Amino acid sequence: MVRDNRHDSAYIFGAICPDRAVGAAIVMPKVNAEAMSHHLKVIGAEVSPLAHAVLICDCAGWHQTGGRLRVPDNITLLPLPPYSPELNSMENVWHYLRENILCSGVWDTYDDIVEACCAAWRFLTDDPARIRSIGRRAWASVSL
Repeated sequence: MVRDNRHDSAYIFGAICPDRAVGAAIVMPKVNAEAMSHHLKVIGAEVSPLAHAVLICDCAGWHQTGGRLRVPDNITLLPLPPYSPELNSMENVWHYLRENILCSGVWDTYDDIVEACCAAWRFLTDDPARIRSIGRRAWASVSL
């Protein structure tokens, strides 16, 4: 396997809607409330008019309301209990992308890392069936 001792990181902030089979994401150099606020703004712009999104999130520090995090009016954050990644379908997305798209790669520049992250996200969102498959859990569905 290719090996490189240099280290640089980019972070994908992503969300999917399995019912609509769509996703919204940004790639950021850091994880913090400012980056999360920008991501929420991107998600809010993708929410259908007159709709309201409920965004499941873990209890990461940058997901906490009350501080610098700005949540659009058309989004409500639903925090999960601690240590329950199995309840968050985005964990399945991250696992899938790491195992199938972003594994075993070495990139020359930070821009190449960002482009690889964007390409991985496009790979996911270009296939609505993949979003539905990864994002749905029959045991976790709520129907009206």
